[in-house]
Amino acid sequence: MPVTWLYVPGDRPERFAKAEASGADVVIIDLEDAVAPVRKDEARDNAVAYLRARRDGGRPEPGAMEVHVRVNDPATARGRDDLAAVGDLADAVRLPKVESTDVLDALAGAPAYALLESAAGVLAAREIAAHPRVAGVALGEQDLAAELAVTGEQAMNHLRLQVVLAAAAAGLPPVPMSVYPDVKDEEGLLASCRAGRALGLFGRTAIHPRQIPAIRRAFRPSEEEVARAAEVVAAAERAERAGVGAVALPDGRFVDAPIVVRARRTVELAHRLAGPPGPQDPSPAPPGSQDPPPAAPGPPEPGA
Repeated sequence: MPVTWLYVPGDRPERFAKAEASGADVVIIDLEDAVAPVRKDEARDNAVAYLRARRDGGRPEPGAMEVHVRVNDPATARGRDDLAAVGDLADAVRLPKVESTDVLDALAGAPAYALLESAAGVLAAREIAAHPRVAGVALGEQDLAAELAVTGEQAMNHLRLQVVLAAAAAGLPPVPMSVYPDVKDEEGLLASCRAGRALGLFGRTAIHPRQIPAIRRAFRPSEEEVARAAEVVAAAERAERAGVGAVALPDGRFVDAPIVVRARRTVELAHRLAGPPGPQDPSPAPPGSQDPPPAAPGPPEPGA
């Protein structure tokens, strides 16, 4: 289950390999908002060439870092051309501006992640998440907030929870958080991640490799959580060896199967996030998000 997702603009092919070496769990080559209209064909060609070379060099084993491609709006000719070009080369495609299952019905090839960036998309979240071609969903918060004129975390949390519920009901992975735009504000990033974690969100998209360690740290279970989970796992193992169904903790409390499953996940996640994320490139990294900054110069804006 990915924790960190890093966007790289499709018109910056020299950054693709650096992004793969960043330590992110998933790298997303962006053909949409991070690329100026006049360079979109070039960006698509760059992505296809890189993915073909990656495939011909031996696609990583399952469980290794994945490379996704964010295509243009699949309801447009350019988006359809992106999908046709990417085919099965990417580990997954990310579909912006999904508002219904109509664009999903014709999909073939790589698994699809649906980005909900409008009121219509959020209202259709349950049907979209349940579609058999969808491997995950996420919010495009910048576009959504602009459409609804929403300000403040309370309103956004209401929208986030709707998507969290839709994903859980469909049996999809947890919904990752939107990007944090200030790459120098590590404390703010940590606090934001912890608040999102409390809502049931898990993992986060990043706009710079320097954000990856902080995101991993924020979603890593605390020592207290790990100790509690390890106690539950140990009790479950004792119960299994004894051939009894009831799992009793040393203090006399009983826990049921869902608690045991969650405890095992907590222990596994703590082990996975205990070490460093991987090699970090010290140079400035590609901007990007599920609502990446525009191609024109300017500070990054929050996305999904």
